[in-house]
Amino acid sequence: MPGGRLTQQERQQIALGLADDLPYAEIARRLDRPTSTITREVMRNGGPTGYRADLAHRATEQRAHRRRQTATRDAQAPARAGERNGRDDEAVREYEETLATVFMQSGLPKMTARVLVALFTTDAGSLTAAELVQHLRISPASVSKAVAFLDGQGLIRRERDERRRERYIVDNDVWFQSIIATARAHAQLVETARQGVTVLGPGTPAAARLENVARFVDFVSESIVRAAEQARDVLFTEQKPEPAGNDPSGNHPSQKRPSENHPSENHPSEK
Repeated sequence: MPGGRLTQQERQQIALGLADDLPYAEIARRLDRPTSTITREVMRNGGPTGYRADLAHRATEQRAHRRRQTATRDAQAPARAGERNGRDDEAVREYEETLATVFMQSGLPKMTARVLVALFTTDAGSLTAAELVQHLRISPASVSKAVAFLDGQGLIRRERDERRRERYIVDNDVWFQSIIATARAHAQLVETARQGVTVLGPGTPAAARLENVARFVDFVSESIVRAAEQARDVLFTEQKPEPAGNDPSGNHPSQKRPSENHPSENHPSEK
């Protein structure tokens, strides 16, 4: 599978594929590229309906030019919040773009997705507006708008540090609370759908349709909340280094599947 940046000819093939309503996976197969490469390319350049090969190629060249202009300064400046730790800066940038694409596919606006990625990928778990501006090279107004959206969705929280600066934080409990907030929104949908059953008349096709939607969403939402509450402790599990002498396959002895245990541990009747 070839590496390196997409060529102008490849971008033209992507545009043709989108015009033919081909899925990203099929376009990637024809170009012998990873599907994630095609997805990221399209999402960062107008989306499936707005993608233009020439504009995408020009935008990529401009980004590369800006990176070259700032390469020396970046090498001399401290990494974000003091984080370099031997990391490959280019690999980190590529990963941030990939994760932002995933967030965009889930419905987040592009700039909001980039801000959320920056918060998730900093070791500190929090950044100030000034740090976000510096890291993402965007305007304070863009940061303010993205933060307001994320705060409204329960995806971040705000705190004042010792210097009275507002910090935007993503921590483990924020993710749990976001799931609960989504469940509350689903509950509102369920209630409104059932109001429609009364208005449209029980027994009518439209009312039956709304009742089925309400039952489905109610069941799924309740299941999600129950699963989130049961798994909440996973969010606070500390990741510890693997001790020496583990199974070469990478399986920890305590992580064996039930079928790998002694039969008496699985079937009490066989003792």
